[in-house]
Amino acid sequence: MAFILIIASLVFLWIVSLCKVLLLPRIPFGNHFTHNNGNASFFVSPQFLLFLISLVFSGRAFRKRNALLVIAHPDDESMFFTPTINFLTSKGHNVQILCLSIGDADGKGNIRKQELFQACVALKVPMQQVKIVNHPDLQDGFGKVWSHNLLAKIIEEEITRCCIDMIITFDSHGVSGHCNHRDVHYGVCKLLHDTLQRDIEVWELVSTNILRKYSGPVDIWLSIFLAMLHTNGTMQCLVNEHSRRSVIAMAQHSSQWVWFRKLFVALSSYTYMNTLRKV
Repeated sequence: MAFILIIASLVFLWIVSLCKVLLLPRIPFGNHFTHNNGNASFFVSPQFLLFLISLVFSGRAFRKRNALLVIAHPDDESMFFTPTINFLTSKGHNVQILCLSIGDADGKGNIRKQELFQACVALKVPMQQVKIVNHPDLQDGFGKVWSHNLLAKIIEEEITRCCIDMIITFDSHGVSGHCNHRDVHYGVCKLLHDTLQRDIEVWELVSTNILRKYSGPVDIWLSIFLAMLHTNGTMQCLVNEHSRRSVIAMAQHSSQWVWFRKLFVALSSYTYMNTLRKV
């Protein structure tokens, strides 16, 4: 009987959390902001307030941002970053995606390139704003060491080409611990250290422990609480306004859309929210 009560409680908590994820972005709150054209306005919840101020607004006027999402493999954007992508695109910001390999570990690199373009269409990111690098020294795979100097050089070129003023990437653990994810993080850090790009904001996706990682929407409660503790705005929680879009985008990666990745998308907290930390 006790076991049944525990299971029922967990199911109830999951449903309540999912409802909060789905309904929270649509609930009007007292605080609202108007774009400088005076026509468009939108409401934000308290946990979005500081993030909107720090990322979206500069002074009193709305400022369109050029954000560069730096990932290691095709499908990283759909598995881990869809809440961030959905947030930025829904607010009218430019999102550029720099994928630093074609994901050719299984010899499917050319297929995975096309899948990434299709996924970005589902995520409302124009194909011309997606760049995929196929460098002989940046090949997908565990045990493949990527040069941080090379990564910094490629990222810097993309920053210059696209007039980037914000970078979003993995943290030092890389969510899954994949060495390529971690190298991307250190490549960005190398760039910041060497060039002192103080006019560019850098945000990293916070890795969580395995319990939080596979708690699905339930993690929203702790994520919001931890973000609110950082009153200086250095950590923000973004709730996915379009969770279904995460599934649609990941399904475009048909060569990777196997049963355990379907489970990952359903159970992963990264489908429902992203916690970003300022570097």
